[in-house]
Amino acid sequence: MEDLSPRPGDLEPIETASRDEISALQLTRLKTTLAHAYANSPFYRAKFDAHGVHPDDLKTLADLSKFPFTVKTDLRDTYPFGMFAVPQKDIVRIHASSGTTGKPTVVGYTKKDIDTWAGVVARSIRASGGRPGDIVHVAYGYGLFTGGLGAHYGAEKLGCTVVPISGGMTERQITLIEDFKPRIIMVTPSYMLSILDEFRRAGIDPRETSLAVGIFGAEPWTNAMRQEIEQAFDMHAVDIYGLSEVMGPGVANECVETKDGLHIWEDHFYPEIIDPVTGEVLPDGSEGELVFTSLTKEALPIIRYRTRDLTRLLPGTARSMRRMEKITGRSDDMIILRGVNVFPTQVEEQILKCKGLAPHFQIELTRSGRMDAMTVKVEAASGHETDEARAHAAKELAHHIKSVIGVSTRIDVGDPGSVERSAGKARRVIDNRPKG
Repeated sequence: MEDLSPRPGDLEPIETASRDEISALQLTRLKTTLAHAYANSPFYRAKFDAHGVHPDDLKTLADLSKFPFTVKTDLRDTYPFGMFAVPQKDIVRIHASSGTTGKPTVVGYTKKDIDTWAGVVARSIRASGGRPGDIVHVAYGYGLFTGGLGAHYGAEKLGCTVVPISGGMTERQITLIEDFKPRIIMVTPSYMLSILDEFRRAGIDPRETSLAVGIFGAEPWTNAMRQEIEQAFDMHAVDIYGLSEVMGPGVANECVETKDGLHIWEDHFYPEIIDPVTGEVLPDGSEGELVFTSLTKEALPIIRYRTRDLTRLLPGTARSMRRMEKITGRSDDMIILRGVNVFPTQVEEQILKCKGLAPHFQIELTRSGRMDAMTVKVEAASGHETDEARAHAAKELAHHIKSVIGVSTRIDVGDPGSVERSAGKARRVIDNRPKG
């Protein structure tokens, strides 16, 4: 693999600023953000008032711990635009991700927000080894999901040429990589492995392609997967992190010269690690739940958002800004399947729509070849045990899950009583995917 370390002048001054300079900027921006949220978001004004805090109470960065958390259900409860802090006429873009009750969580962006987002993604691509003039093959999904358009605008901001192919059509992905010769690919890591399999089926040596950098996100992945991709393609595999509630992709990114954790772009996003049970802020180096506060967002400022991702904060290395380790798990029951967030409660809701099914279920996660797969094990309702009735119910449930949640799944309709029962908390998810 070629050496992609940055050249003198490649980095923005903030990327090599001192910790004191970074902290001073964060404090200034945090005061502005809290004041903006309180003045312009009825949701945050009510939340701060109920908690007995005011933006003026923030004197130091540590004072942020006095302010209440924001959680995903807050976005659901204020659906669709109840958390926006600017007039609707100033919203130029709306994205959404699936919520826990079928309603999406909605996020909005002003023109300045879009420019900020493009800037942090451009910085992420450059940290990954990308440079102006590179061709970037974007195989993240486009649409309400933030991945495709987030990558697209960031690549253009850096001065790259974008191939907006989106996901799917794997044979066509191979053809365009061969013909257009992109230097960078942005895609989920699991789909990159499917692309690898397609190269091999086509008899093409992936090490002979033009790809030098892969920027992978939207789902957890391991260093073992990194090694497989890098060896197969003779390319750098770099991790990108983000979530729509905070901005989208580009909240944090690995630096290609070290690949030792994701540098958080702390001039725009202030991170905390908390105890997921008590909510207490933990010192750097402790593992806990990752919390983010936006520092520059206009349309939807987000204050102390509980991501439910488990990680720890570490000192900067290739950049001055702190790093977060790869996500080690979650403090809730959310499943990330092929880049889509899935909650067991969503599946339960779809089961309850099917009169041929009993309200008992279990989700099994497996890896079929390169791709993660989900099987929903359910029971036939009394009076619906015939093969024909089971097939109809399975087809109906699969349709509901695909149309509402957005993932394809296998449905296994068993006999009444066949799904495991529990006297305590039901074991809804069985994860049989290989570890490591």
